[in-house]
Amino acid sequence: MSTLDALSTSRNAGGAGPKGALEQFGSDQFLTLMLAQLRNQDPLKPLEPTEFIGQLAQFTTVSGIREMQSSMSAMADSLRSSQTLSGAQMVGREVLSPGNNGRFDGIAPLGGAVELPEGTREAAVLVRDAAGQLVGRVALPPSAGLQAFSWRGEQLDGSAAAPGRYQFEVIANVGGRSQSMDVMLRSRVESVTLDSNGRGLTLNTPNGSLALSAVRQVM
Repeated sequence: MSTLDALSTSRNAGGAGPKGALEQFGSDQFLTLMLAQLRNQDPLKPLEPTEFIGQLAQFTTVSGIREMQSSMSAMADSLRSSQTLSGAQMVGREVLSPGNNGRFDGIAPLGGAVELPEGTREAAVLVRDAAGQLVGRVALPPSAGLQAFSWRGEQLDGSAAAPGRYQFEVIANVGGRSQSMDVMLRSRVESVTLDSNGRGLTLNTPNGSLALSAVRQVM
């Protein structure tokens, strides 16, 4: 009978299961039981040294798994605390993230940015209302790289746009061909939400909720 088997039998006889035994069984107790097993082994059928090494390896593996579980639990708690702290620092800040649908309050301009490629000859931001009608246009400099833009609610006829949600699209002439580019909008973080497992942080903004990992820039 192996050392671990003997331990299991002994604990089961006392009314406790193998799991309870392993939770209370330390290296000192293991060595004591192994020496007792060595002294009381059958002289005609002695255990091979490799059997003792195998038993020791079993015990070490079980102990290692328990220690790893404790370490992972502590790491998860630390990550949750770090996420909460990061979230608190984000409230009130402006972030730049992918998205083309923004809420205009009739006062503060809606801003964003777009990454223009090399060879851009012309680029413009097209603003559409909830019905899809083109209501505004903002010209962009034809330069490669991250280009910022801002729409103050001025419509094509010069009148002020009403508060509401608007869609943004960037059309660029690249190498003589018209292309639609990915848009990023600026949003102010109003609050943050930490999911139940503490692994993800969601930023709540007037333009919608977004994951912290989606943030391109913090202002």
